[in-house]
Amino acid sequence: MDRPQDTKAPKHPWWHWRGEWARTAAVLLLLGVFRASFANHYVVPSGSMQPTLEPGDRVLVDMRAHGWRVPLTTWHLTRGQPVQRGEVVIFDSPRDGVRLIKRVVAVGGDTVEVRDGHLRINGQWLSNGQGTEERFGAHAATLDLDDGGGPDVASMRIPPGQLLMMGDHRGNSLDGRFFGLVPEGKVYGRATAVFWRSGEAFTWKSL
Repeated sequence: MDRPQDTKAPKHPWWHWRGEWARTAAVLLLLGVFRASFANHYVVPSGSMQPTLEPGDRVLVDMRAHGWRVPLTTWHLTRGQPVQRGEVVIFDSPRDGVRLIKRVVAVGGDTVEVRDGHLRINGQWLSNGQGTEERFGAHAATLDLDDGGGPDVASMRIPPGQLLMMGDHRGNSLDGRFFGLVPEGKVYGRATAVFWRSGEAFTWKSL
């Protein structure tokens, strides 16, 4: 007569489980470093960047664009490309530390004026003072002026290393006109594309 087979799972020594936990922790750590240093995503919380970005949009963020940083900090290990006028970027609000997404409308050395939501940079209106499209060289922004243009800004010169951030929904954006300028070193990354939009599921819209 055959002996009944033992169906119990084999017991593993405690160090086997310790090894499994170590491997899992290492993978999670590497994923965290990758997200903090190379690429991440951001969920748009409000309509301040409409029509470019809609609430709930998931945006791919290039964390290397402006230099590699120590993970989970704003300390830079290498220098990347300077932040450019017209880019959409992720940064912490100087007012309360909340992470925001806005467009860089002026960089250090620029003279900027805002009137009725329209930008004048270095003496040139980006949309001839009218219309709803502004061009920042290689970048373009379509504005939402249905709620007006928001606060005006008298002509001012941006100090070196500082940035003026604004939303494309000019009359509905808590931006640099309220919380002031943002140091360039505080930018976490550049938003490169929308990859998910409510109602459309997966999509791809370069920014």
